[in-house]
Parts: sequence; structure tokens; C-alpha cells
Amino acid sequence: MAKTKKNAGIADKTIKLLKEKNKKRKIAAAKPKPVRKPKPVPKPAAQKAEPPKVFSKAKYSKEDLNYFKSIILEKKKEIIEELETLRDTMMDSTTGEYATENSTYSTHMEQGTDAMEREKTFLFASREGKFLNHLEDALVRIDKGEYGRCTGCGKLIEKERLEAVPHAQQCLQCKLKSQK
Repeated sequence: MAKTKKNAGIADKTIKLLKEKNKKRKIAAAKPKPVRKPKPVPKPAAQKAEPPKVFSKAKYSKEDLNYFKSIILEKKKEIIEELETLRDTMMDSTTGEYATENSTYSTHMEQGTDAMEREKTFLFASREGKFLNHLEDALVRIDKGEYGRCTGCGKLIEKERLEAVPHAQQCLQCKLKSQK
């Protein structure tokens, strides 16, 4: 009984920590970051210098940004519901115990399987929490006016890509280059 209450407390602490981490990200994103000048790196004379990257001034309209914001908020709502569902599947809401630990006829193999299922559920919750943080970062970029611009080349990310991956920070070409 004490062990299951402890596990219920761990799940609640995990959700609480994810929420606190999310708040800290919002606070950190609101603070202006100091600009550091990179040290110049001398290039050998045989190589040609690359032209400097020119970031375009183009950006998405207010209507487009509101459209993307609605997509992000909808995905955020789905993720929060999924996290609550994961928590509910791990815990018995009436007793606060793991639902699978109530059986008195459980064998060692079944207990191992139950533990593995709980571990997978915690991993899913962790993954969903990371995705939630990416969505929060995208909302901050919308508020700052930086949303939709590729961090690699500075061009606008295609609308189709942002609809499919609303937290994307790179255009498809730059993303493919970075994966090679």
C-alpha cells in the first residue's frame, strides 16, 4: 500500500515538475538574452570566404500567425489531455494505487510485465512533456515575431511544413542538411 502511494506521488511530482519547467521556460524566454560576438576564425588563403547569410525581412501576416497559433494551441490541448490519460491509466483514481498491483494472484512474470508497462507509460509521458515544451517555445516565437523563419538560412518556412510540424524551426532543406 505504501509503495503504490509513493508511486502515485512520483507521477504527480513528474507532472508538477513538467509544469514548473514550462513556467521557467516562459520566464527565460521573456528575458532578453545578451548578444555575444563570436571570435573571428582565420580562414586559409586557399579557401574562398562564404558570402554572409542574408536574412530576409519577409514574415507571415497576423492572420497566418493566428492560424498557426490556433494549430499549436489545439495540439497543446491534445497533449495535455494525453498526459492526463496516461496518468489515469497508471493510477486507480479511487485508491491512488497502480491498477495492476491489486491482484493477489500476480506472478513474478506478470509483475515484471506490469513494471515494464509502467516504465513505457512514464517514457510516453516524458516524450509528451518534451513535445509540449516545443509547442510552448513556438508560442513564444509567435509573440516575439520570430515564428516561421528558418534558423539556418533565414527564409520563411513553408506553410505546409508549419501545418504539419508547427514547432519547426528550420525549413525542409536546412533540416535535411543538418541530418546528414
